[in-house]
Amino acid sequence: MLIDTHCHLDFPDFDADRNAVIGRAAEAGVTRMIAIGTNLDTSRAALALAELHPEVYATIGIHPNEVMEAPDDAISHLERLAGHPKLAAIGECGLDYHSLPSRQESTFANVSAAIGTTAPGAESAALADADVKNRQAIFFQEQLDLAVKLGLNVVIHQRDSWRDTVAALKPFSGRLRGVFHCFSGDTEQACHIIELGHSLSFTGIVTFKNAKTVQEVAKRVPLGSFFVETDCPYLAPDPERGKRCEPAHTRRVAEKIAALRGLSLEETARATTEAAEKFFQLK
Repeated sequence: MLIDTHCHLDFPDFDADRNAVIGRAAEAGVTRMIAIGTNLDTSRAALALAELHPEVYATIGIHPNEVMEAPDDAISHLERLAGHPKLAAIGECGLDYHSLPSRQESTFANVSAAIGTTAPGAESAALADADVKNRQAIFFQEQLDLAVKLGLNVVIHQRDSWRDTVAALKPFSGRLRGVFHCFSGDTEQACHIIELGHSLSFTGIVTFKNAKTVQEVAKRVPLGSFFVETDCPYLAPDPERGKRCEPAHTRRVAEKIAALRGLSLEETARATTEAAEKFFQLK
């Protein structure tokens, strides 16, 4: 009935009870899950899980926060993994400016600004920012190129990098589609994504009491333009917020969206499942 389109089932959070977690998902009506690769090791692990479990599919990719540790030839390694029959997309890939080196200096910089001094290392932090951004951009571009070559779509991670992410995608219009996973933007951004031919995916954030902006997006965007996910083990929906999330919680995400839109769970599940099946080329 439902597809968890973004979960990290290979993470050690699930080592003690992974089979039970997958079983609980089925009991909740989550009949398929997509395990997401974030580096070479997790990409291999996601594919291994897909081999073991009929209900699991996988993606392979290099997360933007993994690019500094990834080998320069990581994309060639991904391409060698790409022949797997249960590969569903490329990613998680994209741009993330939330934890740049300069952000680590922000507390000192704020204090220094208040007393009229210059934070030591500010120039080197700026150079480090540029280095990280450049490497993220290279890996993002290479994964977009790989997706086109393989005829696959991409799972996109975007955090504090909206303009650069959209700019990187524009040359690929008509050649591939992306899903902006864990969407947390506003309605204007959502509509822009959809106009460019891309999709959104909502997590347990949509159930949070202070998530009015995302809830408004979930009410307004057309059926068929979005999926549901957990991003587990993160972002457990209310009332489990703060606890370990798991694929079974996809149902709560769908239930909240259904309530926001005045639809039944069945209607919402049908629309999100059909959209995900088409995007990820699931059989």
